[in-house]
Order: sequence, then C-alpha cells, then structure tokens
Amino acid sequence: MKKATLWIVAVVAGLVLLGVGYGIGWLTGVTGVGRTVPLEDLSERERAFVERMQDVDLVGHFTIQNISGLEEVEGVSRDKNPERYEIASVSKLEGEGDRWRFDVRVVYMTVDVTLPVVVPIVWAGDTPMVSITDFEIPGLGDQFGARVLFYDERYAGTWDHGPYGGLMYGVIEPAGSGE
Repeated sequence: MKKATLWIVAVVAGLVLLGVGYGIGWLTGVTGVGRTVPLEDLSERERAFVERMQDVDLVGHFTIQNISGLEEVEGVSRDKNPERYEIASVSKLEGEGDRWRFDVRVVYMTVDVTLPVVVPIVWAGDTPMVSITDFEIPGLGDQFGARVLFYDERYAGTWDHGPYGGLMYGVIEPAGSGE
C-alpha cells in the first residue's frame, strides 16, 4: 500500500511540475521575456525609440465617444478623462518582426495594473506607432484597438474597446516628474 501511495504522489508531483513548466513557457512566450534584440543590433530609429521610452510616463487624457452605460462610473466624462501609463522599458523582440514589449503600469478609470504588453510597432518615417486591432491584453480583456504614435515629447491616437472608443493624447515625461 505504501508503494502505491508513493507512486501516486510521484505521478501527481510530476504532473504539477509539468503544468508549472508549461505555464512558465507560455508566459515567457506571451511576454517575450529573454528574447529582446540587443540595443547595438537595432536600427538608428529603433534605438532612439528604445532610449526615449526608458523610465517615462505618458500623462494625458482620453475621450469617450459612446459613453452610454458609463454614466454611473464616477469621474468619467465624454470629453476629458485622465490617463497615465508608466513605462519602465520598451524592447524589440527577437525574431518577431515588428513586435515590441512595453513593460508598463496602466492607470485609467478603475484600472491600475502593471504588466508586459507585446504589441506591433509600425513606422511612418522616423515616427513609431502602436497598431493593434481586436487585441487582447491579459487581465484587461480583448477587442482592444488603437493607433497611437509617439513624436518628440507627445503621444496621440485613437482607441477602441468593444462598444467604446475615442481619442487619447498627452505628453511623454521622465518617470515621476508629474506626480
């Protein structure tokens, strides 16, 4: 009887370790951990973007075009809602073409979460733009869409999430300088 119990415990422990290993592998794949392109291998415009987006805060506002159903949320308006994105770093992912990882804390309305977000970046000359359609952000949901460009000390763009959408805009400043 003791051998059978030890065998069952060993099998269960093996399955748990297999599950944990799979989960870590999945998380690594989704977040791009350990697969970033070295700074010296980036093009000039990519390197400038990486350097510009280290330890910065995007501080601005967003609008909501279809506010129906959000009237009860305290502090939400159609025209000007505060938003803050605290970016620790931005990295291009190796072997992923135009995929970049933003290590970011997102703060808007009732949301306050820190996570790595992997998104495609497209370029208009020297100007990078996040371009997502029907995108899922772990912990926040799916059906996100956005076109957000970064130029000099500013960011601006459009966003949508399910039935809601609008504009977003603001400044890029050193981390913690506007608190």
